[in-house]
Amino acid sequence: MLAISGVEALGYLASALVILSLTMRSVVRLRIISLCGSFAFFAYGLLIESPPVMVTNGCIAVINVWFLRQEFFVAAADRSDLGVSAIRPDSPFLGDFIEYHIGDIGRFQPDFHMPPGDNVMSLLLTRDGLPAGLIVGRRDGDTLTIDLDYVLREHRDSRLGQWVFGPGADVFRSTGLRHLRSSASTDVHDKYLRRVGFTQRDGQFVLDL
Repeated sequence: MLAISGVEALGYLASALVILSLTMRSVVRLRIISLCGSFAFFAYGLLIESPPVMVTNGCIAVINVWFLRQEFFVAAADRSDLGVSAIRPDSPFLGDFIEYHIGDIGRFQPDFHMPPGDNVMSLLLTRDGLPAGLIVGRRDGDTLTIDLDYVLREHRDSRLGQWVFGPGADVFRSTGLRHLRSSASTDVHDKYLRRVGFTQRDGQFVLDL
């Protein structure tokens, strides 16, 4: 049986981490695992006395730390990469977006159906100018009852929800809204609503703007 030295094992571990990072849909998880892989490869390069391996993976580590800093240490109010735009409820893009992601939407909000009527409000969440999520609700005076609050899998670690219901909430206030209401049909959605600032009142989650 071929014996593997500790140095070789470290090299294989580093390779496995890099490969694993490429399977991640979440950008944040990809960078965290890639960071671990670059640390492991740096140590491997140090042990085999290979400056190119050390320099390359040292640079990769710095790049990952730079981007992860934005995720975890930049205040939500300063997240210039996050945005929100109104989109017509009857927009063909909106219909295609929902249809394409309906399976994933059903994991968190299985009862969602696009609400009818003229009081529907829909907002497209963006990151770096690209679609990252969607909010759909029904307006009644100064209250919006949210039927759908969805973020794409790759952006769920980007704190989009905390941003849109916090520093980005002017998009609601600017239209005269003062209260947001939602309900949770899954434990995951329940925890999410609490995390982004909603409180439970009379069987519903409420956020006063």
